Amino acid sequence: MSAEALQTATAKLRDAGVRMTPQRHAILSYLLETMSHPTVDEIYKSLEGKFPNMSVATVYNNLRVFKDIGLVRELTYGDASSRYDANMSEHYHAVCISCGKVKDFHYPPLHGVEKEASINTGFEVASHRLEVYGLCETCRVRQ
Repeated sequence: MSAEALQTATAKLRDAGVRMTPQRHAILSYLLETMSHPTVDEIYKSLEGKFPNMSVATVYNNLRVFKDIGLVRELTYGDASSRYDANMSEHYHAVCISCGKVKDFHYPPLHGVEKEASINTGFEVASHRLEVYGLCETCRVRQ
C-alpha cells in the first residue's frame, strides 16, 4: 500500500465529514494492502486480534461508508458473501469457480461496449463490470 493511497483515502473521508477511527484506519489499510478481494468475515478475522472489541457489524458498517464515499467497490458473484476491492482504477476480475479467489487483470476499457449497449437499449450506461471464470493455478494443480 502506498502512503499516498492512504492519504488520499483519508482526505476523502475527511471531506465527507467522516472521522478516522482506529478501526476505520485498520480496515482501510487492510483493504489497500490486500489484493485478495476479501469478504467481511475475512477482514474481521484478520483484524480481530488487534481489535478484540470490533464486531463483524463494525466492519460491515465501515465498508458501507467506504463504498458510499467511493473508496471501495462491492463485488457480488451470486454467493452469500460480497467481496471488497479498494482498487478503484478501471480493471477486470478473474474468478476461480472452485475456491472463489478473485484476481485483478488489466485490459483496455471496453467503452465501445457501453456505447453499443446504450444505442441498443436506450439506457444511459453508467458503468460496466467484466469477470472471467475458470480455475486458479492452485485449484488446477489440485486437480
